[in-house]
Amino acid sequence: MSASRSAALAARDLAVVWHPCTQMHDHETLPMLPIERAEGVWLHGYDGQRWIDAVSSWWTNVLGHRHPRIVAALKDQLDRLDHVMLAGFTHEPAVALAEALVRVAPPGLARVFYADNGSSAVEVALKLSFHYWRNLGAARARASSRSAAATTARRSARCR
Repeated sequence: MSASRSAALAARDLAVVWHPCTQMHDHETLPMLPIERAEGVWLHGYDGQRWIDAVSSWWTNVLGHRHPRIVAALKDQLDRLDHVMLAGFTHEPAVALAEALVRVAPPGLARVFYADNGSSAVEVALKLSFHYWRNLGAARARASSRSAAATTARRSARCR
């Protein structure tokens, strides 16, 4: 892809995608970097340039991009079963992973609840906690919130 096609992809992106953890107005002057592929620590652009992935794309910070063992396991899994929701269904990989996690968990933690992202995991943990206390007969379960503190921190940062 030429530099002009790369720029066109970045423009299409800005027209339809909101990026997480990103101040979108920054991309009015700082161009988006279209990435064609990744390998190890490297991100490769369509124009042949490459960059070290210092952000580590959240999920690749330990082993790098396209680690051969992970790629092989994903391909193997996809050849057999791409996805089954665990609402009334089960499958061997979900059970095997849960068994492995329970083996290394602290005593008393004997079940696994899968969540697909951090915010869902926090929501599930809060709901489980609320139900735990309700089942013990607690009159009212309460949780603290960081939203007020986060709002204050954001306002403070803007004033600097």
